[in-house]
Amino acid sequence: MSDVSTAHEALIDWAGRTPDRGFLLQPVDRTLRATTFREAEDIARRMASALLALGLERGDNVAILSKNCAEWVLADFAISMAGLVSIPIYPTANADTVSYIIGHSEAKAMFVGKLDDPGGIATAVPDALETIAFPYPTIDCRHTWQGLLDAADPIAETNAPMVSDVMTILYTSGSTGRPKGVVTSYGAYDYACNATREFVQLGDDDRLLSYLPLSHVTERMALIGPAIYSGAAIYFVETLETFMDDLKAARPTLFGSVPRLWVKFQAGIHAKIPPGRLKLLLALPIVGGLVAKRIREGMGFEACKVFASGSAPISPHTLRWYRKLGIDISEGWGMSETSGLSAGNMPYEARRLGTIGVPVPGTEMKVSDEGEILIRSPGLFTEYYKNPELTAESFTERGFFHTGDKGEWDEKLNGFRITGRVKDIFKSAKGKYVVPVPIEARLSANPLLEQVCVIGSGLPAPVAVAVLSEGGRNLPRETVERRLSATLEETNARLESHERLSNVLLAADEWTPENELLTPTLKLRRDQLEARYQDLFIGGMSSTIAWERDA
Repeated sequence: MSDVSTAHEALIDWAGRTPDRGFLLQPVDRTLRATTFREAEDIARRMASALLALGLERGDNVAILSKNCAEWVLADFAISMAGLVSIPIYPTANADTVSYIIGHSEAKAMFVGKLDDPGGIATAVPDALETIAFPYPTIDCRHTWQGLLDAADPIAETNAPMVSDVMTILYTSGSTGRPKGVVTSYGAYDYACNATREFVQLGDDDRLLSYLPLSHVTERMALIGPAIYSGAAIYFVETLETFMDDLKAARPTLFGSVPRLWVKFQAGIHAKIPPGRLKLLLALPIVGGLVAKRIREGMGFEACKVFASGSAPISPHTLRWYRKLGIDISEGWGMSETSGLSAGNMPYEARRLGTIGVPVPGTEMKVSDEGEILIRSPGLFTEYYKNPELTAESFTERGFFHTGDKGEWDEKLNGFRITGRVKDIFKSAKGKYVVPVPIEARLSANPLLEQVCVIGSGLPAPVAVAVLSEGGRNLPRETVERRLSATLEETNARLESHERLSNVLLAADEWTPENELLTPTLKLRRDQLEARYQDLFIGGMSSTIAWERDA
């Protein structure tokens, strides 16, 4: 008998209690298709049976390569029901990464769905792999989703795992090299999802929009997993172009995003109402409240109770800007290795802006003598797949995990503050260490900048490379340079002498996962950014605000 509650058991329970309630809501050709709890259970049981009929055996690894959709979640249920292990792969991963993960995980089968470049990915799929196509345009597969369902009877007895059994292997987004396989048990998943559910107080009357990659721990274990246990409704996005319409249709009661997208939303608002005019309107009594309400409604947030940001640091300036709109964003923190959310500003407290708040119940966090955040919880991963040496190095003798994040405990605010990654800290030519994240946060207060990266290893002084926002790109060059010069001066005035920036370089191209300057979860690939831009600073620049296209 199982000694842990699983997601598929939660599904079966909700199917028994509220069989005809909408659970997974997927837009297809602009029509919203609702899968009820009863239908979801039947589909998952049939697909579990189909997987075993393909010759897969308990413990075999099954990959999922697709953008978010209802079938992604149903496939995950089926894999678990059959006693198999899921291997999520980022839908934006290139062919080399896909090939590596399939080979490293020794996956025996793979579900394939919505992809931006299915032709490029097809070359990474071995001929011997059992492939199953979700019902959307994708690569050629051996089997179709509906074909397998039609030929299968529902599995009678579902997998009843022990707490230590492996549920999934999460491959990290590879910001510092090859992705690592993070082995996660059923017990870790159960703890993480239910601790988060209680932390954010999710219930069966809540609605969520699933659009961040389900292959990432935040979406899967801090949003969708808790939603499954709580019986909440899960909506999906049809395409990037329909995102805002799908968001408005979902009217989520909980909405989580990543810093870069919160900045993009901000830029979209500024494109409709210039920053100066918006600031003036929000400051007016009564009018300010009406304007803020209209903006929230226009974004589909009129029913939203909880807003969240995670995956990377977000500027406190951005959080304060949203607060003026009545959008109180709680910053959360976690890792693949901690099974998602480990700390957060919950319940929301404005005084804690700039911190990640406090640990979720059952999790211990502390700061080492070296300033690194250490964590111990039931949600910790089991090991790095096929890498016992790295696994051993990652834990202290008392079972605390080395997160690699620099941080501090703010006694006054009663919250942890992340100050950067241990590996991100660099030494300038002056021989002093520079922590880039707080500097980037200060520069990001300027709405003209959408992306910022501070580098400087071996340079006489730190420098910043930045990508202009849409609003910045539409302004005259002289205006951009004048405003950024003022921001640079204000930033440097608050820094120690060895931290002060000598230049800001405005990049010619946006940073994306496709050009490998961002990870699939939109984190900076600092090593790639440094390799691309650092040589431009050697020998100095003639202008404090410089343009890559002039270099």
